[in-house]
Amino acid sequence: MLHLYDTATREVRELALREPGKVSIYLCGPTVYGPAHVGHGRATLTYDLLRRYLEWTGLDVRLVSNITDIDDNIINRAEREDRDWQDIAVKCEAMWFKAMGGIGVARPTDVPHATEYVDEMVEMIGELVAAGAAYTTDDGVYLSVEAVPDYGLLAQQSLDEMLAGGGDRVVYGADQKRHPADFVLWKFSKPDEPAWPSPWGAGRPGWHSECVVMSLDLLGEGFDLHCGGQDLRFPHHENERAQAVALGKQFANHWMHHAFIVDAEGDKMSKSLGNVNNLLDFIEVYDQRAYRMLLLQSHYRSPTTINADTVAAASKALAGLDAFEARAAGVTAAEPDAGVLMQFRSAMDDDLDTPKATALLFDTVRRANAALDDGAGDAPALVAAAREIADTFGLELGVSGDVPADVLARAAEVDSARAAKDYEAADAIRAALQADGWTVETTKDGTTVRR
Repeated sequence: MLHLYDTATREVRELALREPGKVSIYLCGPTVYGPAHVGHGRATLTYDLLRRYLEWTGLDVRLVSNITDIDDNIINRAEREDRDWQDIAVKCEAMWFKAMGGIGVARPTDVPHATEYVDEMVEMIGELVAAGAAYTTDDGVYLSVEAVPDYGLLAQQSLDEMLAGGGDRVVYGADQKRHPADFVLWKFSKPDEPAWPSPWGAGRPGWHSECVVMSLDLLGEGFDLHCGGQDLRFPHHENERAQAVALGKQFANHWMHHAFIVDAEGDKMSKSLGNVNNLLDFIEVYDQRAYRMLLLQSHYRSPTTINADTVAAASKALAGLDAFEARAAGVTAAEPDAGVLMQFRSAMDDDLDTPKATALLFDTVRRANAALDDGAGDAPALVAAAREIADTFGLELGVSGDVPADVLARAAEVDSARAAKDYEAADAIRAALQADGWTVETTKDGTTVRR
């Protein structure tokens, strides 16, 4: 069974399922006010890999990921550009899914929008007020963190440290709060801002109220896994959890957080820092699979750098896999090697150890190439195992946009000629490829070509 690091308990533990055979997952989605950047890509790809692996093991996965389509960032952009806020949200959401589709991320099972759940949020806030866990100020309704006995569970820091690391969101009504950590549930709207009716006055929901309402509505109490970036641990996820606890509801049973894409100095990729690489621009320039390969070779809890060098290395690795797929195109179908798949499952069950599982993929390709060279009987099973791992990773082989199929086939002919000890023919094919402008590299793992 899959074991994942749980932020709440600070240990790698079994992902215990509420219902046998089914996995319920909530992933905090985007605030749609600008284009998706490569940091966003890590969030979606990490859990796309998780989802694909869980489905490969035979589990039924329900992945809910929301869209925050009303937010100060959306309103501020609308004011700057003299545009309708809804127009910005709709168009940016379309750009988001175009970018995610471009890197091969499967669409979530459910995509709830914040604006669809305002009535439910008003109802929940009313329950918190009635329970004495929330109060009204001049600019909104706030949750009293002192009503939550274990507030700070996910942050696992002192209150001062949590407040210092609370992210980029503006703290509203700080001068009227009963406690510095109290957070807004309902914000009264200013003139000309979007607004919905409520018992306390016209306004809009606070950021932290959206996900708790949507996750409990769609997945129910005690759902299996809540996911997101490390920056969401506090305040966002802690404040989601606090509202559920204050209402006496059981929230997520397991918390999973991924590390950031960082720049050369180790800073997180974010719009506020200005070190953003547009994801749509990335996939126009590079093979979209290179992004997935980069993340496969990095553990989800470790920071990852994306630059020309790391992308080039990932592209080269993909070229090797494509060359293998071209060479193995005519191999007889067979059941995948059971030992390889057992090793794959062992690696992935150990806190989603994709670097180890990816190393296994390349080792299996090397063994399969050697078996093809020798005419060994285990070649088909090894080929099938490599293909199954790649498929589970969401890596489609032999489809490089940079290397045409006929070029890959000629590269495979180099390996076939070498296996037959016809080195003169192999050298001739290599020379012809090089004359056509291709870089040709032959190693123990086979021949790869790239521009």
